[in-house]
Order: sequence, then C-alpha cells, then structure tokens
Amino acid sequence: MGNKYSAEEAWKLLLNDYNIKDKVSSNGYFDISADMIRKYREPRLMAKWDATESLPPCLRNANLNILPTSRKGYIVSDINLYKSFPPQSHDQSTHLDFPEFESISPQQISSESDAINVEIISHMLDDFLGTPDTVETFNGRMGTDDFDFYVDRFSGTSLHVNVDHAQLEIDGGFENDESIIIMEAKNVPHPDFHIRQLYYPYRRWLKRVQKPIRLVFSQYTNLIYHLFEYEFTDPNNYSSIHLVNQRSYTFEDTSITSDDLANLYEDTTVETDDNREDPANPPFIQADRFERVVAILEWLDDPSRERGVNSEDVAEYMNFDRRQGDYYLAAGEYLGLFDRSRRQHTVLTPLGHHLLSLPYRERQLGFVRQMLKHEIFHRLYGEIIDNGDYSSVDEIQSLMTDLNVCAPGATLRRRISSVDGWLHWICSLPDITDTE
Repeated sequence: MGNKYSAEEAWKLLLNDYNIKDKVSSNGYFDISADMIRKYREPRLMAKWDATESLPPCLRNANLNILPTSRKGYIVSDINLYKSFPPQSHDQSTHLDFPEFESISPQQISSESDAINVEIISHMLDDFLGTPDTVETFNGRMGTDDFDFYVDRFSGTSLHVNVDHAQLEIDGGFENDESIIIMEAKNVPHPDFHIRQLYYPYRRWLKRVQKPIRLVFSQYTNLIYHLFEYEFTDPNNYSSIHLVNQRSYTFEDTSITSDDLANLYEDTTVETDDNREDPANPPFIQADRFERVVAILEWLDDPSRERGVNSEDVAEYMNFDRRQGDYYLAAGEYLGLFDRSRRQHTVLTPLGHHLLSLPYRERQLGFVRQMLKHEIFHRLYGEIIDNGDYSSVDEIQSLMTDLNVCAPGATLRRRISSVDGWLHWICSLPDITDTE
C-alpha cells in the first residue's frame, strides 16, 4: 500500500473501518495486526510514538494508545502509556571535564550513540549512578519473552496485557559491580516519554540477571545532558513507574546574564521586517519550541546527512508529522541556519556549522543575535527589557499585523504562539548558571 496517507489520515480510516472506539469501550481493547495497519500505512510509522504530543490527533483526542504485544500484533486501548519528565533545573547542572580525544567531542553530538559514548568516557554515568567502573555490555534489537502486566486506563480501571515475543531495542545496556543498567537515550526534547521504552527491556532482563536493574533515561540537547533514573515499584504493573533521581551535566561555561542579553540587544542591528510581500523573506516561523530547532541543527551536523534531508526525514527523527517537519526546517531557514535551496533537501549553512562549533555560552548568544536581527523580536525583546514582562498575545498579534509577517486566520494564531515560545526561550537563558 505504501504511505499515501498521513498517519492521521490512516488512523482515522482504521478507527472507522474497524469500529475501534466502540470495541475499546465494550471490550477494553482492540487487537490489531501489522497487516491490518499496513493496508493504509507502514506499521513502523503508525505504531511508534515516543511522546504524547507526537500521537496523531485522532488517537490523542480519544485517549487511545497503541502498544505492541508481539512481532506482528498490537492492542489499541484507552491506556495511559506515557510519563511526564519532571522540571529540568539547569541552575543545578554539574560541570564535568572531558578528556582529550580526536575522534569524539562533546560539542559535536549528532546521535544518541554519540551522547552515550560521551557519558561513559567522561564518567558522567558513574557519577550519576554513584558507582564506578560502569561498562557497556549489551545494546541493539532483541525480543521479549512471554510476560503479562497491568496498565492503568484513563477510566481509572486497569487492563491486563499479554505480550508474546515483541520486539524491543535497547540504546545502552551496562553493568558495574552493583547493578545492571538499561538506558533509553534521546537527543530530541519532549515533555514526556513512552514508558514501554524502559518497561519492555526491564521485563526481558529481569529474568536473566541476579543484580538489581537500574533504569536511566538520557536526554541530550544543546550541550546539556539530562539524566533521569526510574524504577517500577511493582514489576507486574507498567504504571508503577516513578522517578528516583535526576541530574543535569555539562562540559561548558553556561553562565549567561540578563546584562549579556541586554548588551547583545543593543549591539544587534535589525536587518529585516519579515514583510510577507517581500519575496526575499522566508516564511515566518511556525515552530513553538526553539530547542527543537537546535536539536535538528545538531542532528544535521553529521557526515551521513551532508547531502541534506527533507521534511519526512525530520518528521521521522523528531517523531512528529511531516507538516511539523517542514515548519521546523523553515524556522532554521528563517534564522539563516538551514539552506533549503537544494530541491527539498536541507543542509546546514556556514553559519549553522559555525554556531555548532562554539561553546555553550557563545552558541546561545549567537542564536539570540539571529532572532534579534528580525524587527519583531528586536522590538518585543526591547519591551521585555524596558518593562520586565512579556508582551500579551494581543500585543504580539498587533505587531505581527503591523509588520505584515503573515496572513490572518489560524496561521496567525500558530505564529503568535511561536513568537511567544521563542521569547520565553531567550528569557530562560539567564536562569542557567554553572555550579561545581
């Protein structure tokens, strides 16, 4: 069948054709095979959603989730499969020194495996675990055993699930004198994660080892490493997960002050008003979370992607739909970081490469400078400096209308949200201080 439908379109057809909502309501779940899904879209693009926000709206709005139960089968049910990350306190980041290597640099991380290697080489993982001499002993794709568990439904009840040799993938498996460690690693910032990524590997190894198993989620982005340790208080209960520990690490000087930003504002000259009628101007931004632009920037800085990527590639990597992939590539173009002139293939510009080569502090100030070259950000951030507060949604809309940056309607509302999100990102930078 191929992928002629988007994930949202394909799931709407599946929900309708198999009457899934009613069957979940009456039976608690619906068994669906990979072949049933494949009639509309490739299963790997329909059944793996790393975060709640990545879910197709028709599933998310109906409180429906999909979970693999075998190599060829899944269940759809109103079960809660995700766990929110706690607030990440940058001002408590631990500073580490990185040993000198020619083949790897903590400033140039473009994959989860790169991030894991840095965490091992620098003894970051040892520090987080409080145990020395942690070594990597396993990773990759493997299968589960037969097992069963309970998981909470949104209705307040629980569902009993049976799994028969489902496939899983482990980013990093480690051992030290005291424990076995299973790590899930992401270089994409999301507000929550799919518990399955820790629970299925945990159940597989629970039968195979005697040492306690520790579960670590690693989230790297923009030169900061965030580590979270979780445990299941009841091994047979998927929903019994809870946070044990969290810490952030960096190899950088992350001190940025409000005065730094104010001085940058004064030194930056406006270069464009973003008027949509000027053909030289790229489309105005529709990308709420600037940290995702940075994540894509880092991901693009890899020899395997030097010929460029398209919006589908970005969507698959970031775990969202193609339209969002295009929005975030356009946002990078807006800042002069991405070159999109190669027939739908995006590469880094010389400026993008340059900013990635800089230490944390200079990199962030470089991003802010590119924003402040646009009149709307220069004026709105100037008001923050003067008034000590953010502009209201109505004030942002009024300025966007005056500058004619986009057409009115739903597009305008989405772009207001993006402007507000980027301003909040700028203002969060002085909260990041380096502690020993």
